[in-house]
Amino acid sequence: MTQSGIRYATKEDAPRIHQLIKDLAEYEKAPLEAKATIQQIEETIFGDNPVAYCHVAEDNGLVVGISIWFLNYSTWVGKPGIYLEDLYVDPAYRGKGYGLAFLKELGKICVERDYERLQWWVLDWNQPSIDFYKSLGAVPMDEWTVYRVSGDALKKLAE
Repeated sequence: MTQSGIRYATKEDAPRIHQLIKDLAEYEKAPLEAKATIQQIEETIFGDNPVAYCHVAEDNGLVVGISIWFLNYSTWVGKPGIYLEDLYVDPAYRGKGYGLAFLKELGKICVERDYERLQWWVLDWNQPSIDFYKSLGAVPMDEWTVYRVSGDALKKLAE
């Protein structure tokens, strides 16, 4: 697999991106939490004011993987970075280098644009991914705990 198999997604890819997001949710044992619609993907990634970006991996014309990301910002270093929201490769196409190609592409964007960091979350039980990320020099941010406010708690907070 070469990086030529990785490209920016187009709006025409939205149905396949949607399916791969659902597949990722299944893999992560949370199928009911993937509620995004194709229309939402089209608006938020391919609309006039995108809030996220997407690369796809292709194998013989078939989209077999996605990396969905957006910019974050570090006040400590005064620079943006990339937060990788989703990286998923169809199980039938794993082991062909697509995951590494996605990360290399995002790393290249960081270096070219002088972004300071590329970061993401990984589930504690996903040891194959953890081992892969560590082999690339990624380090866990064990001293940080992620917090989230959503649903009714978010509505209450906003009152």
